[in-house]
Amino acid sequence: MTPDVRDRADRPFRADPRTVTGGAIPEAAWDRALRLIGQADEIALACHVTPDGDALGSMLAVGFVLRSMGKRVVASFGDHHFVVPRLLRFLPGQDMLVPPQDYPAAPELMITFDVSTFERLGLLRENTARAREVIVIDHHPSNEGFGTLSLIDSTAAATAVLAEQLMYRLGGRLDRDIAVCLYTGLVTDTGSFRHSSTTPAVHQMAARLVATGLRTDEIARELWDRSPFGYLQVLAAALERAALEDGLVWTYVTRVDRAAHGLPYAELEGIIDIVRRTDEAEVAVVLKEDDQGDWQVSTRSKGKADVGAACAALGGGGHHNAAGYTSHETVEATMDAFRRELGKVGWPRAG
Repeated sequence: MTPDVRDRADRPFRADPRTVTGGAIPEAAWDRALRLIGQADEIALACHVTPDGDALGSMLAVGFVLRSMGKRVVASFGDHHFVVPRLLRFLPGQDMLVPPQDYPAAPELMITFDVSTFERLGLLRENTARAREVIVIDHHPSNEGFGTLSLIDSTAAATAVLAEQLMYRLGGRLDRDIAVCLYTGLVTDTGSFRHSSTTPAVHQMAARLVATGLRTDEIARELWDRSPFGYLQVLAAALERAALEDGLVWTYVTRVDRAAHGLPYAELEGIIDIVRRTDEAEVAVVLKEDDQGDWQVSTRSKGKADVGAACAALGGGGHHNAAGYTSHETVEATMDAFRRELGKVGWPRAG
């Protein structure tokens, strides 16, 4: 019988109390995850399409831990154009990444990170459907629970929080490479520690990670203080066509906009954070046309409107204040549908 993974650790197992996020994940679920990992020789990791810092960082951090246990590890995300977003290319561990076509067709054990819906797996959906076991690690309240085992805690500020907890439970040791990956996930999903999800426990986790010697200034520069000139030109076009209406500000970016300035789709991630600053708007929306001609809709709320519920009704999901979905309609039809769903969750409010 394959020994339990806890018996393979280089120190006695204990669930580190510093990483507990509120008990949303039953101990039985953690125990089963440890058994599945202990029994697997090869483990396939996946995060959502067009990965952000939390998705890619969490996946690579756990990949390092699994490698240290002697596991064969492959990692991927299901984009048609398989390229790590420029702002995340500083992350260590990218030698684990393989394009979707080289991913195991039917993994023995697959672990997904920050993937709230089956659709968000992109080209890896069929691989997931054929996998023997699928562990879903996520913090989105809208998660569909598409795996055979869910490690989902919507009280966690980031999937990186759960990745750190898994690391400790596996008996892993925090080093600088793992810390860089986890810190990137934590800092991106908390909005650089500005969101309401930033609790004392979040700062305590950040302190543990920074104590490994990582450079917070260098990570911040890579994530927020660099962009090609083409980004400024596309941003200018998006701001020029921005519209403000009844507490909602919105705009869109087309494939033509990007092509004119040689800008990859992944470079558009930060536009929503500029648009949402509008004082007169409670809700911000940015429609981004991807390489397939679909609209990827990013939404933000300042707290009064539940954009997560509105996006979930349209086939997407996320959080109360930050969510998204995919639309195959025109810009006008997409916005009409979003307005209707936003109205159903009580925004704009009468009076």
